[in-house]
Amino acid sequence: MPNARLKAELRTRISFIQLMTTYKDAGVDIDAANHATERIKKLARSTYNINVLSDIGSFGGMFSGSFDDTRSPVLVASCDGVGTKLKIAFETGIHNTVGYDLVSACIGDILVQGARPLFFLDYIACGKLDPNTITQIVEGIASGCRDSDCALLGGETAEMPGFYQDGEYDIAGFIVGVVDKKKVINGSRITDGDVVIGIPSAGLHTNGYSLARKVLFDVAGYKVNTHVDELGCTVGEELLKPHKNYLPGLSKVIEHEGAIKGMAHITGGGLVENIPRILPHNVEVVINQNSWPVPPVFNLIQRLGNVPHDDMMRTFNMGIGMVVIVHKGFAQFVIDQLDNAREKHYVLGEVVSGIRSVRFV
Repeated sequence: MPNARLKAELRTRISFIQLMTTYKDAGVDIDAANHATERIKKLARSTYNINVLSDIGSFGGMFSGSFDDTRSPVLVASCDGVGTKLKIAFETGIHNTVGYDLVSACIGDILVQGARPLFFLDYIACGKLDPNTITQIVEGIASGCRDSDCALLGGETAEMPGFYQDGEYDIAGFIVGVVDKKKVINGSRITDGDVVIGIPSAGLHTNGYSLARKVLFDVAGYKVNTHVDELGCTVGEELLKPHKNYLPGLSKVIEHEGAIKGMAHITGGGLVENIPRILPHNVEVVINQNSWPVPPVFNLIQRLGNVPHDDMMRTFNMGIGMVVIVHKGFAQFVIDQLDNAREKHYVLGEVVSGIRSVRFV
């Protein structure tokens, strides 16, 4: 009998060993994550400056709060994502541009208040972690940070099998910047007679992709590798054009206290819904709709999808990614600064008495 019990116990232990399941069996590869982290460290360090006091791998990133050139520092923070533009990255296998998009989108949201970026954090979630894909994404993020003297201070990579399909992921970015209190730009001084200047976008940026994909792929039957003469490139190349970083072109202008009264980052909602966000209640903006060239991609989407004009204006930036509102006495100064920075620009219209809205003529 003892031998029988021993044999039974041995069979039970053998069965248990055979049934053991590891974290990797469940879809999470810690070794792959560690490999990706080592690559990310090198990219992140390429963005560091003297204010960074920690390294990738710490539980929290540390950044010096000493702003010697700012008398009364105000921190400005924002977060953003890239939306369904990621679907184009999945289909093309090109992942570095969406990382750059992420940084540029966040920079634009704090730049409109006069802030310069200090540091950036990213969040990447995927179904199965591919170190090469993660590296491409972070390469784009690091490039965007370097272009803006912004430290990539840390981030999180989450492998979530069963939540995301293999080959798919989502990304989000978090940014903190600083502006001297006396140089904060908030739109409160905008008045009747001010001049409205528009700075072009590089394409769709990161908004309107659900509509663009439906029209171009479902309605028109294009593929990402379809070359369209009207665009001068493939559909995938057009849709992956990076979100423009507006900091270099506006860097010197925002340093002149009072030169700019308000700025609007033209994202989801287009010119129609983003400009009113910075207007006082008693004015409206009148825009000459022939004052700037609309890029071919928007005309293509509208024609192929028979998209109503109002939908186009509320969904896409239509070729203008940043709007700057200035006193007419400062308009030439701002235009000269943009010229010196080789930043294209168009005088779109003016501010008039009204009720916080945008009107096209």
